[in-house]
Amino acid sequence: MAAQKIRWGILSTANIGMQKVTPAIMASPSSEVVAIASRDAAKARAAADILKIAKAYGSYEELLADPDIDAIYNPLPNHLHVPMTLAAARAGKHVLCEKPIALSSREAEQLRDIPDNIVFMEAFMVRFHPQWHRMREIIRSGELGEIRSINAVFTYHNVDPVNVRNQADIGGGGIMDIGCYPITAARYFFEGEPERVVSLVERDPDFGTDRLASVLADFGGGRQLSFTCSTQVTPHQRVQIFGAKAKAELVIPFNAPPDERSAITIDIGAPFDGSLARREILPACDQYTEQAEAFAQAVLGGTPLPYGVEDAIKSMRVIDAIFESEKSGGWASVKR
Repeated sequence: MAAQKIRWGILSTANIGMQKVTPAIMASPSSEVVAIASRDAAKARAAADILKIAKAYGSYEELLADPDIDAIYNPLPNHLHVPMTLAAARAGKHVLCEKPIALSSREAEQLRDIPDNIVFMEAFMVRFHPQWHRMREIIRSGELGEIRSINAVFTYHNVDPVNVRNQADIGGGGIMDIGCYPITAARYFFEGEPERVVSLVERDPDFGTDRLASVLADFGGGRQLSFTCSTQVTPHQRVQIFGAKAKAELVIPFNAPPDERSAITIDIGAPFDGSLARREILPACDQYTEQAEAFAQAVLGGTPLPYGVEDAIKSMRVIDAIFESEKSGGWASVKR
């Protein structure tokens, strides 16, 4: 392993990797991107030239066989997350894999076969942004009072039939793609797991994917998450946290721009228009770089990651229950 740096290989030339994650990994002080792979060698070479990556492979298997790679970033379509993560782990590579980790919790449970010496994490970059850390500090401080309700919205508009998000057979749809973020937010801020969920889901008649979903999750003790996600309405996102004393909001909770400051508001509800709410400004931060650096440090023997295979399985169990509720039309228990 290169001294004080881990050497990354990128599986695929997916947009999220090309535009956001790979450049962010390159900005991590403890990381170096040395290779990228595609099933099309020319496409891999073109991507490598754009990002100035030394090696380009025309198959994923070639990249996994490279002894000069320590860790893999896996942004492949959802149905390839588990098989390629396991292949990478068997090749001795640490793995940062895009969300959602699997098509079901049962598939995600296969990741328990990852050897103990392999660092693995599902790539919820939001958990590494200082605005999420600060919000958790505010909640723990008691300023909001007892937290009772989290309300979240995450939407965009995409009707491209070729886009993987609109292909039901490989894990497309809004709940898998963006509904997982409100779930992660509630698990993070409640610091617990939901007991049951109920969902209302509307599917695209052509794609078969869930294009609009509203979900209510019971976290026990009177704590509730309610969220809406959609792939076919105007883009929007928010996370509001309601306590007995005050409400807090992450202004841009999920896609915080890397080169702009972020904001949290705290409002006691007087006046109702929020005009006197306190506003905290946090410095600009690339949450993808923060994620990569935390991952690299864990590989290098520094601070262990707080999220691993079991955390990813728990997240998938909530998604499973949402789809179970869609089918039954009633409440569905979240598997323990």
